[in-house]
Amino acid sequence: MADRDDAALDDPVGESLRGHHAHLARRLGRAASFVPGVATFSAVSAEPDGAEWDDLARLLGRGELADMFSSPAVPPRAWEPVFVLEGLRMVWARSGETDPDVVELGADDVPDMLDLVARTRPGPFWPRTHELGTYVGVRENGALVAMAGERLRPPGWTEISTVCTAPEARGRGHAARLVRTLAASVESRGERPLLHVAEANTGAIALYERLGFKTRKRVTFRGFRVP
Repeated sequence: MADRDDAALDDPVGESLRGHHAHLARRLGRAASFVPGVATFSAVSAEPDGAEWDDLARLLGRGELADMFSSPAVPPRAWEPVFVLEGLRMVWARSGETDPDVVELGADDVPDMLDLVARTRPGPFWPRTHELGTYVGVRENGALVAMAGERLRPPGWTEISTVCTAPEARGRGHAARLVRTLAASVESRGERPLLHVAEANTGAIALYERLGFKTRKRVTFRGFRVP
């Protein structure tokens, strides 16, 4: 049965940019995107016309990436397709719990965060991505070996993202601890956790299901190059 606030998930990027992340947005007409260094996600209306795509092109700049996330909108032919990825939207169906060994990460941790992302490739993460929400991690002997954080914030929801663990630290339950901690934080605000995962990443899907996530919808992620 659909939740009353499911409608916000029809346009998670646009809803975030209009709401909680408005201070990290740039706009031209009805087109919007995150400021550089935070995220490459962009948003247009449900049925954009040519003028709206022109606005997005001017907003981003020639040759830049328009990451349309889960939007079904397709730009004019001049826009070069960059990627298409089938994925799942999963929502939390359990109570979270905090963990005393999980630490909150901030601006001083960005070099370590970028290094971990480069080693594990969990998805897009830029120097200012941590400004989207709370990021938490696990350190062993001072080294950051696992992290996860909050990304999109459509009304009533918070997306958990960038869940990653260094190869030498896998199998110790770090990802589970981080996700549960973030879920507890999200629930304390009266919101619901969700996440997105590539449909081919069966290992991650199995982990998220064990933690208490359930698949809500299949989605297609698309990216295009501005002509």
